[in-house]
Amino acid sequence: MGKFVVKEVKTGFKFNLKAGNGEIIATSEVYSSEKTCLNGIESVRKNCASEIEDQTVEGFVVLKHPKYEVYTDKKGEIRFRLKARNGEIIATGEGYKTKKSCLNGIASIKKNAPESPIVKE
Repeated sequence: MGKFVVKEVKTGFKFNLKAGNGEIIATSEVYSSEKTCLNGIESVRKNCASEIEDQTVEGFVVLKHPKYEVYTDKKGEIRFRLKARNGEIIATGEGYKTKKSCLNGIASIKKNAPESPIVKE
């Protein structure tokens, strides 16, 4: 089972969702307080079952929020971001070499986020 790891950074708090093997699946923005960071985790839990908008294909269908956006970054890597109902980005993934790996990352969030405990570092 995965876990949400909350840690304090210079400018506030952030979380990483880690898979059972310890790999980071998703990362949050930096929140101003621990309370807002915990709210971010709850938002990921609530929205993790969302559909995927694949922006790597021409003429992709724009979906309503909440959703995952899969896109190609400036380095040519495939990435995702999970957006809440209000359009705010609540979690992002690392850069992947293939779309299949990126989609596996999203599947891992869908599997791990709902039941993962919160651990403070």
